[in-house]
Parts: sequence; structure tokens; C-alpha cells
Amino acid sequence: MNHDMGSMGGHGNHNMPAAGTNPVLPEGQPLKELPRLSNRSAVPGVFKAKLAAEPGVVRYAEGLDTPVLLYNGTNPVIEASEGDTVEISFKNGILDEATTIHWHGMPVPADQDGNPTDPVAPGGERIYAFELPEGSAASYWFHPHPHGLTAEQVYRGLAGIFVVKPKDDPIPPEYGDTILMLTDLRIAADGTMPESTMSDLMNGRVGDHVLVNGQKNPAMAVGLGEKRRLRLYNATNARFLLLKFENASMTVVGTDGGLIEAPVAIDELLLTPAERVELIVSFDKPGAATLTTLGYERGWMGPGKPNEAGMILLTANVSEEAVAAMPPLPAKLRSIEPLGSPIVTRRFVLTESMGGMDHGDMSMQGMDHSSMSMSSDSMEMKFLINGASFDMNRIDEVSKVGQVELWEVVNEADMDHPFHVHGTQFQIVEREKDGKVITPPYRAWKDTVNIVAGETVRILLRQDLPGPRMYHCHILEHEQLGMMGTVDVQA
Repeated sequence: MNHDMGSMGGHGNHNMPAAGTNPVLPEGQPLKELPRLSNRSAVPGVFKAKLAAEPGVVRYAEGLDTPVLLYNGTNPVIEASEGDTVEISFKNGILDEATTIHWHGMPVPADQDGNPTDPVAPGGERIYAFELPEGSAASYWFHPHPHGLTAEQVYRGLAGIFVVKPKDDPIPPEYGDTILMLTDLRIAADGTMPESTMSDLMNGRVGDHVLVNGQKNPAMAVGLGEKRRLRLYNATNARFLLLKFENASMTVVGTDGGLIEAPVAIDELLLTPAERVELIVSFDKPGAATLTTLGYERGWMGPGKPNEAGMILLTANVSEEAVAAMPPLPAKLRSIEPLGSPIVTRRFVLTESMGGMDHGDMSMQGMDHSSMSMSSDSMEMKFLINGASFDMNRIDEVSKVGQVELWEVVNEADMDHPFHVHGTQFQIVEREKDGKVITPPYRAWKDTVNIVAGETVRILLRQDLPGPRMYHCHILEHEQLGMMGTVDVQA
């Protein structure tokens, strides 16, 4: 299963760079579309397909084969419509490891959501089946969620895109619909992916290269005056992306849970792990328009802090020739009803501890991480919610179907934590830090929200389907080291 990301032929690790040097990834190649998973059903309104999680090989750099994990040999896109019935036959082709498919952000039944309590054994198979309700059109994604293995399986490549289309789409079709899946990669001189370090466990694994659809800084040709609909997915384990488009203007039209009520023009955008955004980008100047990263301080423990600023993720080459006039973006996209008054208020406090140290002692700048054991046990490193580490056999909260709740998520840790709730979308009410309260600039459906260190974020949510649901930090290493809990939603 040789998955050629660099349009380069040949097999085996020929022309291997000298030991200790970082492989150079090709840049500027035409942006590739991620392959669509084909529908095996001939029945209207039914989407059926087969998915297998399997070892594979990708060629990111010339002459180097990188062992990875993939779905059907790639990172596929599932596209279905509101009202459809979906049936995915899944096989776990990973040797010696259980896995699941978690349908991130999607309103699927708890027993179909790939929770860690519901693993598929190595070589095992199962069917995931669910219906896509009206109003569920959005940019979702899917990834594994097995207990203790999620972080590694995701950074090794297991992720896919799930786009649910609306019955009536207000965005003009002339804008296209381009998926940009952002991942990051760390490979050694021999092409392999190095094991995670102690720093990776503390901060979340951050790669050396940020890729778009598996490519480094791919190129996209656009006409002068063209508008493009771009769906951006942060599918990294732990990378915070503060994004800006140089020489092009950005307008937000959608978030994790689909379109917002009206377009909002922005200059920059923070996309934290697992978040998605839909943008309309207007290319009104000829020449290169680049999607670049700005610096962002999300909190970092120990040495090895990556330089996040100045990466070029994508280059749009805008021609001198103007395109025919594009239709305007509608002033109104949809209506989002407020969730209303909560019946229950819950409080979730995020903290971190290491070997008896509390979060205040954890800057650890002077410690030699190369001598530390990778084992979280040896350091007793924990990321906690309400003082507790995740236990698969424990129910942390009990809720009811249809009940509107206010969740206060308080970050008493030293770094940002993107907080994700399974099974539903929520509305952000307000953010509070140092006594200052900020309300969001627009109403939106979200399933992942960044909680800055020292901040409290209040969200309104309602679970419409019964069963156990996880809530956790989506820095996957933090989830794995305990920052996760379970709410049992009762009928």
C-alpha cells in the first residue's frame, strides 16, 4: 500500500540523507484533493462503504518510505447529505492494537460513536450505522479513539473527513468546496516516525512539518477576483494554528457545527486541535497569496518549544487575468436558535500534576528531558478534570436527554486546553479571565473550544441521544494522561 504523497516513483529508502539530518519535503506541488470514499449503495438517501484501518507506506520525502496507518490506504473523505442513512463496514487491520472510529462532532448514537469503551479488536470487524438528522450539515471528521492508543494512531496517520451537505446550500456553488486537512509530521533521517518524547507527553506531540492534504506548502491556481470556499480541519495531535492569509481576505461562514448566521470578516484565525472552520477567501490581488502562521503562546513546559510563526502552509497563485464576476455571498446564511435557560450547571476544573508537583511547579525549564523516561508512570504525570484522572469504569456526571445545561470549564493549568464534548454541538456563552468577561462576536455551533490558561469558558449544551459520552482535552496526549471524563446521558 504505497501511498505516494510526493508524486515520486520508486520504492525503498534510496538516496537516504545523512544520519542526523532532517529529510527535506518537496514544496509547491499542485494541491491534491483527498480521495472520496465511494458509495456502494444504489438506494437514494443511503450511504454505504467499507473502511479498513491498516498499516501503509507514504513517501513524504524523495527516496524515503515512511510507515504509517491509514484508512483504505489514504485519508478519505465521506460526503453525505442531511437525512441520509449511513452504514460503514469497518475492519481493524492494525496488528496487535485495538482501535475504533470516533465520528467527531457528529450527532450519532452513543453505541455507534467509537468510544474507548467500545473497541474493535485487531483483525475484528463491526458496522457503524446512523442517520444524519435535518440541520446536521457541517464539516466533521473521524479518527480512532481507543483507550491509551489514540495519540499514536492519529499521529501515525489515521484520520478522515466527513462532510454532511445541507439540502439547500446558501453558499454559491461557483466558490467550489475545497477541503484543507491540516496535519503535522515528524520523520527521522531514515523516514520513520520517531517515538514520542517526554516533552511530547507534557505538551502534546508537535511535528516538524505542517502538511495540507499530506503535502508541504502545496500550490493552488486561482483567478483574479475569484472567491473560494475553504474547509480547514486541524487534525493535528496538539498544534495550535494562528492563521492569516497574506494578500487575500478571509470571511468566516461556518464553524465545527456548520454555517453561522451571517458572514464575519476576519484578519486572523486561531484553529486549535480538532477545530474546523469554513472560510470564503477572496483573491483580489495578483501574485502569491499565502496561508501563513503567526506566533501564538499556548503555554509550553520544558525545552524544545516550536517556533510557530512564519510557516507557509499553502500558496495560492493568483493570475493577472480577472475571472467573470462571482456571485455575492448572501447576507444571511441560516438561523441558529439560542439553546435557552439551563436546568443544570456543571463545573469542570482542568489541572495538571507531575510526580507530586502541582501545576505551579511545572515550568521545568532546567530539566533534562532526554534523560527522562517516556513512561508516564515513572513521572506520575497527570492531566486532570475536577482532580480526577480518567477511569473507563467510572461515570463522572449523570445527565438527561433533552436537558439544557450550562457547563463552566475552568482552566487552572499552565497551558491552553482545547475542550471537546462527544455526541452534540454546544453554544459558547462567554469567556472570563482576570475578571473580564467577553461574549462571542457571533452565535455558532461548536464541539471543541479552546480554554486559555487561567480562563473560564461557559457553554450551553443539550444531549439529544442517550448513552455514555466522553468530554476531554483534544491535545491527544493529555486525554491519554487522564484529562477525560464520562457523562452518562439517560433517557
